[in-house]
Amino acid sequence: MAKGLQGFSWTMLLLFCAIQELGAWAMHTAVEGPALGQPGDPALLAGGRVKRGWVWNQFFVVEEYTGTEPLYVGKIHSDSDEGDGSIKYTISGEGAGTIFLIDEITGDIHATERLDREQKTFYTLRAQARDRQTDQLLEPESEFIIKVQDINDSEPRFLEGPYIGSVAELSPIGTSVMQVMASDADDPTYGSSARVVYSVLEGEQHFTVDSKTGVIRTAVADLDRETQDRYEVVIRATDMAGQLGGLSGSTTVTIVVTDVNDNPPRFPQKMYQFSIVETAPVGTAIGRVKAEDSDVGENTDMTYQVKDEEGVEMFKVTTDSNTQEAVITVQKPLDYELKKVHTVVVEALNKFVDPRFVDLGTFRDQTIVRVSVLDVDEPPEFRPPSNLMEVQEDAHVGSVVGVVTALDPDTANHPVRYAIDRSTDAERIFDIDANTGAIVTGKVLDRETAGWHNITVLAMEADNHSQVSRASLRIRILDVNDNPPELATPYEAAVCEDAKPGQLIQTISVVDRDEPQSGHHFYFTLAPEATNNHHFSLLDIKDNTAAVHTQRMGFNRQEQDVYFLPILVVDSGPPALSSTGTLTIRVCGCDSNGAIQSCNSTAYVVSATLSPGALIALLVCILILVVLVLLILTLKRHHKSHLTSEDDEDMRDNVIKYNDEGGGEQDTEAYDMSALRSLYDFSEIKGGDGGGGLGEGGPSGNPASALHALPQWMHSPDLDFSVFRDYICKKVERADEDFSVPPYDSFQTYAFEGSNSPVPSLSSINTWSSSSEQDFSYLGGWGPRFRQLAALYAGRRGEEDSEES
Repeated sequence: MAKGLQGFSWTMLLLFCAIQELGAWAMHTAVEGPALGQPGDPALLAGGRVKRGWVWNQFFVVEEYTGTEPLYVGKIHSDSDEGDGSIKYTISGEGAGTIFLIDEITGDIHATERLDREQKTFYTLRAQARDRQTDQLLEPESEFIIKVQDINDSEPRFLEGPYIGSVAELSPIGTSVMQVMASDADDPTYGSSARVVYSVLEGEQHFTVDSKTGVIRTAVADLDRETQDRYEVVIRATDMAGQLGGLSGSTTVTIVVTDVNDNPPRFPQKMYQFSIVETAPVGTAIGRVKAEDSDVGENTDMTYQVKDEEGVEMFKVTTDSNTQEAVITVQKPLDYELKKVHTVVVEALNKFVDPRFVDLGTFRDQTIVRVSVLDVDEPPEFRPPSNLMEVQEDAHVGSVVGVVTALDPDTANHPVRYAIDRSTDAERIFDIDANTGAIVTGKVLDRETAGWHNITVLAMEADNHSQVSRASLRIRILDVNDNPPELATPYEAAVCEDAKPGQLIQTISVVDRDEPQSGHHFYFTLAPEATNNHHFSLLDIKDNTAAVHTQRMGFNRQEQDVYFLPILVVDSGPPALSSTGTLTIRVCGCDSNGAIQSCNSTAYVVSATLSPGALIALLVCILILVVLVLLILTLKRHHKSHLTSEDDEDMRDNVIKYNDEGGGEQDTEAYDMSALRSLYDFSEIKGGDGGGGLGEGGPSGNPASALHALPQWMHSPDLDFSVFRDYICKKVERADEDFSVPPYDSFQTYAFEGSNSPVPSLSSINTWSSSSEQDFSYLGGWGPRFRQLAALYAGRRGEEDSEES
């Protein structure tokens, strides 16, 4: 048969192995249909005929085969196989060559391994028929399936465990708790291997389970959380619908019984005792009590309250939200002397009550709390606690203002002493009697200076000054009429020259520092010294004001430009006091409308003639002048300070500097010769010499000769010039050390003539001869500038000669 021309078909032989549970049975399926080759293939049509063969698509193999020989699965066969071994059968695909092996000659397929349907339900393979010699395909490759057939080899399993459920206590029978579900890996479409039923193994006396759905329900109605708060229930699941030989699995379900408010609060004790000192302030905690509740969570939340009237007045009960305790606190001050023991009834009740369990009883409980008050040494108490006193401002020093009273509240009732806190009455305006508590005035009072006084009074035990009470006392100073009324301001009014009679000039009012209880009422009239006034009139308006009107026609400011009107003001007393005030009225010039144009006051002239711009310009000019004056003064002061500093820095003092030519004999103001003469008494020197001159004549000598004689410097061993040398040397050192002054070329000193000079001295001071030995005739040859000097000395010489003769 040529290749591609002859059609082939497969013959399948399905052999099934015997199943131990169901007995041996075999099944062979052959379905006639088109050949494995495509019906429309031209190669098949060219042969002139198309063969019909067996059609197959799957084999079956039982899982969990336990035999020692390979398990026969089935056989593949081509109708072109003549049994001579020329055709080779092969398979490929899932498990080919490993799990499934084929006999190349016969086409028999065997399973060599134990299969598990729960792991893999079927295998897909492809069959081929080839020419053994040419290895060419004789049939097109065909795909087939080997399906693993299930047996009951998997027990039910609870995959969602562990299971935890809850149910409220006292729930009715049949209350659903939760649902459990088991899974079976066997094939649910084949037999009953995967049909599961449920049952209770443990805990069936309290719970049941639905055999089909696995819903767990309560079996009793008296589950009590306070007795047992959880149950362990074992549920079993069995496959094969519970029949004999079925496999089973179990799980443990934990069922928690939740709480409901089915238990009322209960106090462990029916009486509690506490103690507290009587001086405990309001709000002090006395103690705590707690009612027990067997429930849990919010079912234990409770509130407390005081049930008796006495306890409600004296004490307060609050609930601590964290501990659910009743906190008893003081609500009103305690007093040991009034009551030593207090009895309080405290009630506890649940905050949340379940109406389903109201018939179980009342959800509240009561207990008694006894509070003992402890006695302490208390400071005195002021009675009554009035803090206001009044006193007239004209009260004499030592007058009683009022009396304060304090008592010792203790049983001993110690005596009380009083004092004033001087920090509140530093001026000691008030005093207090230490024994009686009487408050008296210590100084003269003045309501107008201080109308109220706030002082603090101290009350203490006589034998224990540490027990002190304080009371604030307000003292009001009552007014008396001791201040006369006065004009509100120093009134000044203006009247026009052409004013008419009856024209209103000024309305005046008064002030009075007193404050009478009935209010102020003042009376106005002209002072007695103004009774002869014919210019103005005063009208009392009766509302504590008065009006001044003109009384004549026209005024002339040339005759009188100012009028002074004395006004007498009297208050209503008692006693009635009065004062006199003066109203100044200026006569002014007015325009036709009555507006004031000018008065005799400079302020009116300036305000009427100068505009605001002119005033500003004037102020600016004045400011500029002030600045210029200040600047000049500052410069002068700076210049003077500069000169003063230069004089202070000049180290030369009386050393005279000759760097210019003098004015000759006519210059008598260059320096004062007396400064040189004052250093030594030259008359005494000359007198000691024994020569002529002033020494001989004495005081009775010729005055002319005394004026014209020059002092002769006599060298005396008694003269000591070290003083001059030291002074000059110090000045030179200070000048050399001061770098801020300009250097000087030399210091010219004339105290003495230096020695070793090649030029003979011209000074008459340093001479070794007496005046009689000197010849001044040479001065005549010095010219007209020295004429006066030559005449002076020549005259002196002549006088000496005449005296000697």
